[in-house]
Amino acid sequence: FTLRAFEESSGINAEYGGYAGVVGHTIVVGSSAENPVTGPIADAVVAAHNCAEAALRLIKAGNTNQQITDTIQKITDAFNTKTLEGMLSYEIKRYQTEGATDKQIVLNPSEAQKKEIKSMEFAVHEVYAMDVFVTTGGGKMKEADASTTVHKRSDETYLLKMKASRAFFSEVCNRFTMMPFTLRAFEDEKKAKMGLKECVTHELLHPYPVQQDADGKEVAQFKYTVLVVPNGNIRINGGLFDPSLFKSEHKIEDKEVLALLAQSANRKAGGKKKKKKAKSAAEEAKSEAAATN
Repeated sequence: FTLRAFEESSGINAEYGGYAGVVGHTIVVGSSAENPVTGPIADAVVAAHNCAEAALRLIKAGNTNQQITDTIQKITDAFNTKTLEGMLSYEIKRYQTEGATDKQIVLNPSEAQKKEIKSMEFAVHEVYAMDVFVTTGGGKMKEADASTTVHKRSDETYLLKMKASRAFFSEVCNRFTMMPFTLRAFEDEKKAKMGLKECVTHELLHPYPVQQDADGKEVAQFKYTVLVVPNGNIRINGGLFDPSLFKSEHKIEDKEVLALLAQSANRKAGGKKKKKKAKSAAEEAKSEAAATN
C-alpha cells in the first residue's frame, strides 16, 4: 500500500520470557521542521503526547487511576480534543497483555464504566501498558471497514470439529500461549484462515477489531510500557516525539498540569549516590583528622 501524507500510525507488541512490551505512536508522513503539521492533526498529536507524558509522571506507587483520568481531561480540553471513549490501559502480567481486571485506567469512561471501574492505587513491581488515543471528533468509536488479522486466545474451551481448526489452534497455543498474534506469523496463511473461523465462532480466539473515530476525524496514539519501582517508574519503550514537527494553535495553561509536565520523567536516584556521598564525607573527615594530628 502507499502511505499518504498525514495519516499513519504504528504499534508493536514484543514478548520476552512471557512478558509483553507494547509500544505505539502516530507518525505524520511528510512532516518536517520546515513543514510542520498544523490544524486538527497537530492538535490531536500534541494533545496525545502531553497526555502520555502526564500519565507517565503519575504512574507511581501511591497515586491513583483517577488522578490520571482527571489530568488527561484537562489536557484534552486545552487542545479542544477528546480521548476515545471506553479505551482502557491495563496492568500486564506474565503471559498476559491484560492483567487483573481491577487494575485499569480509563481516560474517557462510558456511563457503564463509570459504575464498573474501581478506583485503585498503583503499587511497586506492577507493570502497565499505558495507551492514549486522542481525537478531534466527538470521542465515540466505531469499527472500520477493514478486516483484522490480529487475535488473542480466550479462557473458553470447546472441542473443535474441523481438523484444520484443531491443527491451527494447537499451533496458536504452543507458539503464542495467551499473547496476541497475527496471521502473517503462520507459514501457510491461507490454511490458518481456514482454521481461524471456527475458533472465533466459538470464542476460543478474540479478534482485535480495527477501530476509528465515529465522526471520521483524526486520531493520534501514544502507547508505552511502564514498570512501577520503589523510587518512581521506568518506561521501557516509547518516547518518540519531535515537537518541531507539530504546530498547534492551542496550549496548556493549567498551572498544575504545567508543573507536572515540567517534572523529570527519570526515576529518583537510589541509594548508590547516598552511599557515595557518605563515603566522601567520611574520607573528608579522615583527612581533616590527619591534618590536625
